Amino acid sequence: MAYDEKVAERLSKVFGEHKGVVEKKMFGGIAFMYTDHMCVGVIDNLLMVRVGPEQYEQALSEKHVKPMDFTGRPMKGYVYVEPAGFKTEKNLKKWVDRGILFVKTLPSKKPKRN
Repeated sequence: MAYDEKVAERLSKVFGEHKGVVEKKMFGGIAFMYTDHMCVGVIDNLLMVRVGPEQYEQALSEKHVKPMDFTGRPMKGYVYVEPAGFKTEKNLKKWVDRGILFVKTLPSKKPKRN
């Protein structure tokens, strides 16, 4: 599965104002890691956003949003946003901010041992 590189470029620009963001290929797409936690990504032409379990149902009630499901079972706390839901830079930034807001609540990851 490929990902829309134009969407990834748009995300890179939005994340440019945040330090510590790393792009990582995963799920057949690309994920943007903030403080070592995946918060936003692109799979095909869909935006993947980690909103967290508490905001999951509210996010699903919004237009152009559906459960993230690529294994046959939805991943609670993650949603897909269709292109119409992040057509403008303002809407794209809104989703990025939601992803960052959630991962900021997560504990720091322990350093990996070699």
